[in-house]
Amino acid sequence: MTTKLILCDCLGSQSVDTQGLCEATGFTAGTLMTDACGSQIEQTAKMLSGDGQIMVACQQQARLFTELAEEIGADAPAFVDIRDRAGWTDVGENPQAKMAALLAEAALPVPGEKTIDIASHGTCLVIGGSDAAAQAAQDLSASLAVTLLLPEQTDADPSGDFETIAGKLARAKGSLGQFELRIDRFQQVVAGGRGTPGWTDARDGAASACDIILDLSGDTPLFPAPEKRDGYLRADPGSAPSVAKAVFDASHLVGTFEKPLYVRLEEPLCAHSRAEKPACSKCLDICPTGAITSAGEHVAIDPMICAGCGACSALCPSGAITYDAPPVGTLFNRMHTLASTYRKAGGHAPRLLVHDDDFGADMISLSARHGRGLPADVIPLSVTALAGFGHAEMLAALACGFAQVDVLLSPKTEADVIRKETQLALAVSGKSNLRVLDLADPDALSDTLYGTEVAEPLASPVLPLGSRRQVTRLAAKALQPSADVLPLPDAAPYGAILVDQDACTLCLSCVSLCPSGALGDNPDNPQLRFQEDACLQCGLCNNICPEQAITLQPQLDLTDAAFTQKVVHEEEPFACVECGVLFGVKSTVERITEKLAGNHAMFSSPETIRMIQMCDNCRIQAQYHSADNPFASKERPRVRTSEDYLSKRKDH
Repeated sequence: MTTKLILCDCLGSQSVDTQGLCEATGFTAGTLMTDACGSQIEQTAKMLSGDGQIMVACQQQARLFTELAEEIGADAPAFVDIRDRAGWTDVGENPQAKMAALLAEAALPVPGEKTIDIASHGTCLVIGGSDAAAQAAQDLSASLAVTLLLPEQTDADPSGDFETIAGKLARAKGSLGQFELRIDRFQQVVAGGRGTPGWTDARDGAASACDIILDLSGDTPLFPAPEKRDGYLRADPGSAPSVAKAVFDASHLVGTFEKPLYVRLEEPLCAHSRAEKPACSKCLDICPTGAITSAGEHVAIDPMICAGCGACSALCPSGAITYDAPPVGTLFNRMHTLASTYRKAGGHAPRLLVHDDDFGADMISLSARHGRGLPADVIPLSVTALAGFGHAEMLAALACGFAQVDVLLSPKTEADVIRKETQLALAVSGKSNLRVLDLADPDALSDTLYGTEVAEPLASPVLPLGSRRQVTRLAAKALQPSADVLPLPDAAPYGAILVDQDACTLCLSCVSLCPSGALGDNPDNPQLRFQEDACLQCGLCNNICPEQAITLQPQLDLTDAAFTQKVVHEEEPFACVECGVLFGVKSTVERITEKLAGNHAMFSSPETIRMIQMCDNCRIQAQYHSADNPFASKERPRVRTSEDYLSKRKDH
């Protein structure tokens, strides 16, 4: 079904080439309007009532147009902003190619979001001993079931509309609708009696639960990354506006809410540990909310605590954790659509500006309305999880044909993750056209983008398909076609292993525990084999090796040799002295024989020493027939027959 565009030049403040946009995107469009949300609103209503998918090229008045469609009984249109992000640009810039790219991207199907329902019944714990906390509890008591937790007992009025307790909050866990609390030195008000109410005796370990926590204590937050914990509101008790906003937000946290399931975990792919030996812990180390915990051989993710920053997805070497709101394949498709449509519309070297939905979008809007706006060749890409835009996504953008990729940091973004991923992407691409922009001034953003010297994009862009590891390899081969092996920084998720052949005994403990199958053996010969493409550089082989014979070598082998197993260490097998069958490692058997012969009570005779040099079957046979066979027993008694019973009866 063809998409029909509603285009407006916004009172002549931007130049819109209707025919060019339709040719580049394959969409249709009505007459270009100049005041679609004002004097031409009737014409807009007529266009909204048409058949097919309608897309309005204006984001600012989305609410107005949605209500208009509902009023006339039409389907709700789609929206895309080509004004702030493209049309409002510096004088002399031609934004038509960028407009076409943004329109084509907006028409892509968006996968449905996976969610889980959270129920909040309105039980609220207010923490703090200040007047602001008491007033907040009183204000919220009209709509919530409020309990005020004081740090110590004071004069309390039991006739209030909320309950008052005293104590120290020793532990709090959970999120909106399911907070679990433990309170030490817990005391309750004794409501009965005359005069000032008293308090119960203090006791530790009181357990409780609530749906909402309003922290006005002014102390250290109860949770890491408190701004990302649903249901936990915190404000400075000395700031009246902050307290008022927190109270207002708390009053609206009643009902059933949809919590997005941001990430997906494939437990068998996780390389966290094996046999209680540690390996990869990148997601555990970076998770800002503590939603990821160790669960034996794999990690576990609490979807209620996960805030969807995406950092775990960017760092996961195996792909066990993937961002799912939306999936990473959707992001690859968006970038490919933007770059290919830009070229189709006559553009040459597009640049990509990656930003978040909040801070970055506001920066672009302010720059467009009050400053120079974005250059015509800079295409903004809004992502939900900025920290999830890792090295694979950066390389995919370059491989799609973008000449430059800039990531605009947000104050709430895990900046360290993005910077490390950028360094890895630079090492793989071999170029310098990847940047992290830490700017808070819209004018500074514009000046930086206009002052950038644009490099030539990839001459033959590729289509990024597959997993993040596959896309990284595909992009690397396209960006560095003549390279064989690329050195990478430490902790990169790609690489080889170096084996100290003098130290390695071929015990193969590394093979049995390798989570990705990169290490293998040969059942016919004492060999250690390695396939580089499968290696995650998790470090488990290094941790498990009893001889410390394995070290990691971060690199990316772009040759076909990375897909085949190669022998990294092998030795001559030992022939059984009894039957000649090959078994074990010759050097190991000889070393054990030399160390035990005459030095151990169990190997003091030539016969026992010879058993060390036998295969399993021959060793069992020799042990069974030896004079001091531990399996030997007394002579079996004679089998009793009928004659024995009959002769015994005759004797009687």
